[in-house]
Amino acid sequence: MHIYGEDKEHELTAVICNACGKKLKVEKGILKEGCFHGEDRFGYFSGKDGETHSFDLCEECYDKMIKDFAVPVEVQEETELL
Repeated sequence: MHIYGEDKEHELTAVICNACGKKLKVEKGILKEGCFHGEDRFGYFSGKDGETHSFDLCEECYDKMIKDFAVPVEVQEETELL
């Protein structure tokens, strides 16, 4: 869960893992550790039609979630990092 300040700049103040509750490191509005952000806008044929769900996972919880997938996550190495 991303939390933003209420000032005019709406700076990122905190990111909390939705699975374990860990507060991730944020300095001066910049997230300083790995975080998976998932978001989906459910469509017409879903029981959640019209809803948007989003969550954040720390790397440890992400690794726990994907380790038992029947089909592994597709991983691509990035050659240029901005």
